[in-house]
Amino acid sequence: MDPRVTLLREFYREMPKDRAKVETYRHGFEFLDAMLSGRMKLEYGELTLVGLLHKYKFTDIPERRMDELLLSHVEKTCNLCLYFGSPKSSLFCFNLDNNHKVNNTELIPELEITVQALRKDLANLGCDPLIIASGRGYHAWGRLSGPVENDRLHAFMSRAAVRAMASMHNRDGYDHRRIKFNFYPDPRTHDTVSLRLFGSEHVKNKVFSRVLAPEGLLDEAASWKHFERHLADRTISPAAFEDAFRAMLG
Repeated sequence: MDPRVTLLREFYREMPKDRAKVETYRHGFEFLDAMLSGRMKLEYGELTLVGLLHKYKFTDIPERRMDELLLSHVEKTCNLCLYFGSPKSSLFCFNLDNNHKVNNTELIPELEITVQALRKDLANLGCDPLIIASGRGYHAWGRLSGPVENDRLHAFMSRAAVRAMASMHNRDGYDHRRIKFNFYPDPRTHDTVSLRLFGSEHVKNKVFSRVLAPEGLLDEAASWKHFERHLADRTISPAAFEDAFRAMLG
């Protein structure tokens, strides 16, 4: 097995593997017949406005087929997106995007300020995040060694986001309203909204989802090495998470 698939399986081990959204330029009856061989089922398909990019949600995915999808993901023939479980999760993710109404495709200064403030705050609380560039923004993942209630994860993330955006308070020329946060898992949408896994290539700009390390954006090879180190050294215990939450509230 490709070692990158093994890393993805371990990092995202608590996310359900029996369903997934697949983003791909492949389509047609022959493609779907191949995908639906065995027990896999198609919940929906969608043609997007990005070229001929199609999005499919598959369910009842056998373990062997999930490994095939993960391999396709790291080989960049598709992007694989997984859903969160309920009522608890061992992963949480901040999704930071450009919220500008005119041009929301740029990586704006407010994003850089906010994501660095978020990193510093979470690291000081013992919850050092894995930050991945994602198109017009960033995904900041936290990985736990055991599950925590989704409601509690969501409450923690919403408070951390406010603290990060406060870094722009009284700074001339910057506007926190240009930043949009989404939090995962969201107890209201955990089974309807998915997130792309690390290792993908963004569908619009065709750029690999590089890791944003403290020293800056890494290239693809260095990003995979950082991902492996983070998996080994930065997993958060539920007790450490609770300590961080209490410190945040205090």
